[in-house]
Amino acid sequence: MVASYAGHIDCVRELVLQGADINLQRESGTTALFFAAQQGHNDVVRFLFEFGASTECRTKDGGTALLAASQYGHMQVVETLLKHGANIHDQLYDGATALFLAAQGGYLDVIRLLLSSGAKVNQPRQDGTAPLWIASQMGHSEVVRVMLLRGADRDAARNDGTTALLKAANKGYNDVIKELLKFSPTLGILKNGTSALHAAVLSGNIKTVALLLEAGADPALRNKANELPAELTKNERILRLLRSKEGHRKS
Repeated sequence: MVASYAGHIDCVRELVLQGADINLQRESGTTALFFAAQQGHNDVVRFLFEFGASTECRTKDGGTALLAASQYGHMQVVETLLKHGANIHDQLYDGATALFLAAQGGYLDVIRLLLSSGAKVNQPRQDGTAPLWIASQMGHSEVVRVMLLRGADRDAARNDGTTALLKAANKGYNDVIKELLKFSPTLGILKNGTSALHAAVLSGNIKTVALLLEAGADPALRNKANELPAELTKNERILRLLRSKEGHRKS
């Protein structure tokens, strides 16, 4: 396993030829294939498959070689694993898929490969977090664009009611917001009792506030605490922007 982790192909070959158990698992559940995939050693991965390495071995948290390779963005390894029967729908025990992990890391080439191989673009974790949501939280605008074009639900909410747009607004990721707005996400009050505009005002990012207002966000909406967006800030530039939009609506 150490040789596989380090990518020492000659050492791996010698150990296997001497009879090493290729699918031996540590107490954590990790195998030689898992380590080689995690570290991106595609030559080791290919060699291990020649001697019967299994893609089905799982770690204690449900991890597989495919999940590890996807999490660390090793596109060639992901391709090799899929060609040798790895399950595109593998999930960690918290529900995270290979696509989710690649989206979290922003690995666009891996994401495209997984989607073209049948990965479910809207498959969430157990807490309701979908790949689009996590990509938005991490600020990966190109990933967000690709996922939306491949059918990602723009308004998919976590169990706590937050959406990708609200999270991006909270973080001030304006490039992500621009991509989401192309698909007309909900701008009103969400199930968690607030809106993306409220989140943007709280974050203090005037460009984010402007983007949402230009897209039609209503500055007169009150959250579950009966607060207007303008009541959540003392930033004069943001307040002027909100008042200006309110004036346009009234006129």
